[in-house]
Amino acid sequence: MLFLMSVAATAQSQQVVQGAIIRADTTVKRMAIVFTADEFGDGADTIINTLKQENVKASFFFTGRFYRAKPFKSAIRRLKEQGHYLGPHSDQHLLYCDWTKRDSLLVTQQQFSKDLRKNYAAMARFGIAKSDAHFFLPPFEWYNNTIAEWTKAEGLQLINFTPGTLSNADYTTPDMKNYRSTEVVLNSIKKYAQGNAAGLNGFILLLHFGTDPKRPDKLYNRLPELIRFLKYNGYQLVRIDELGLPSLP
Repeated sequence: MLFLMSVAATAQSQQVVQGAIIRADTTVKRMAIVFTADEFGDGADTIINTLKQENVKASFFFTGRFYRAKPFKSAIRRLKEQGHYLGPHSDQHLLYCDWTKRDSLLVTQQQFSKDLRKNYAAMARFGIAKSDAHFFLPPFEWYNNTIAEWTKAEGLQLINFTPGTLSNADYTTPDMKNYRSTEVVLNSIKKYAQGNAAGLNGFILLLHFGTDPKRPDKLYNRLPELIRFLKYNGYQLVRIDELGLPSLP
């Protein structure tokens, strides 16, 4: 879900697109790994165990239906117990705006707010209050300025992944035209880190908590390799709320 557009930078070197923060301070070797999930959670054990072994904290943005799904409750509790950030990703994984006409909304503000609040209601069952999770990562990672304004009206800060790598393509399957193998995805991250002046500084690196069974090579199985590469290159891996972003709009 890559896109091209102009990027605005704040005084703190943060980058903003369509009202969402997509990158933190590029002068500091600090970044956040974020995982999203709606339907699949097959990477749970591998991801949770790897993060614990590597002593790394990450951030997880789940839909309401993921929070409510019985098979994932144990994993969510483990993430909370281990101190990871847990946030919202919408309740029903709605598509907010047209893929080709980004300014064309597909939901009303009432539908948006009702859906988002149901997401928080599902999170509350795990003891996660809205005050604990001010960052909102939109479903499909697709939104526009109006969605950013509606998010602000809910007292939340809209964020999105940092473009430049293929990390968010780790969900693709071989039958898709945009399929990218895990090797290709990993190489894109390493190449970006080594080929850009600011490297991955301030990056919000998006991965998926699980993927369709049709994907044969799961990126989460190589998470230890990715984390060790990042550590070796001097990056501090932190939760999204430790990245230096304003938690409230």
